[in-house]
Amino acid sequence: MRRREFVTLVGGAVAVWPLAARAQQPAMPLIGFLSARGAEDSRHLVAEFKRGLADNGFVEGKNIVIEYRWAGGDYGRLPTLANELVRQQVTVLVAVGGDASARAAKAATSVIPIVFGMGSDPVLVGLVASFNRPGGNVTGVSLLVDQMETKRLGLLNELLGSVVVGVLLNPTFPAAGLELRELEEAAGKTGQRLVVARASDDAGIDAAFALFDSERVGGILVASDPFFDTKHARIVDLALSRKLPGIYQFREYALAGGLLSYGVHIADGYRQIGIYAADILKGAKPGDLPVQQLVKFEMVINLKTAKAIGFEFPATFSARADEVIE
Repeated sequence: MRRREFVTLVGGAVAVWPLAARAQQPAMPLIGFLSARGAEDSRHLVAEFKRGLADNGFVEGKNIVIEYRWAGGDYGRLPTLANELVRQQVTVLVAVGGDASARAAKAATSVIPIVFGMGSDPVLVGLVASFNRPGGNVTGVSLLVDQMETKRLGLLNELLGSVVVGVLLNPTFPAAGLELRELEEAAGKTGQRLVVARASDDAGIDAAFALFDSERVGGILVASDPFFDTKHARIVDLALSRKLPGIYQFREYALAGGLLSYGVHIADGYRQIGIYAADILKGAKPGDLPVQQLVKFEMVINLKTAKAIGFEFPATFSARADEVIE
């Protein structure tokens, strides 16, 4: 072999070896992230999810890949989105934003590990066998958001007295029936009148506030619902324009100008979901990981909004707040 040919062969081999080595490297684990919410209103929650992963050794783009699917409050899209992720053969399927996401994930696969974040009792809806020993391919975090409506109504009654309360409810949300039953039962005990408006799109939200106008409600309660979370700025603006005091489920509503929020510290839930996804990537079986229940609740009040609508929090009430926005 002539020297020039030998040099060419060697040079070619040097160029090929790294490519071959890369081809033989195992693919990074793929996490499927399915949410009933929207991407924009979930940025802070995704950051907490990633923090849970990173604290346990997994960083997006470095040693894991995350594929996102957002339903934007349209629950009917979730089964299709879940099946898309399953077809991509994700290593772990994360399903957040309520029962509908978790159910869609479970219907799509009985093999791929699933980590959910949902507001209802996962045992009652048939996702797991028990909190301590979920069994099967599913575990996650119970956020209890669907079970807080009675507490929120009580807080509104404490602040406003026996005014007529406008309730914004999404009929397409799986837990809507339970939410309404709890609210009606609580209102029946105090004699409080509820005006229930149902909305599952922008036009419905506008119509709901028109109904509240005609019924002269003295305050509003926005029921827990991922669709409403995607529209929280719009809802808060409509309440502010009418100088209506309102209570909402998450801190994000108060930050956007809502008068008061009370509910779980949802960011903690997303961080725990990230931790569980990391545990599964390390070899843990979802059926052996107990379903976590959030125990941290927070009440946030917005004094700037209170001043704008001519409302004053009692000093004793303000003292109980976990956060005061001024």
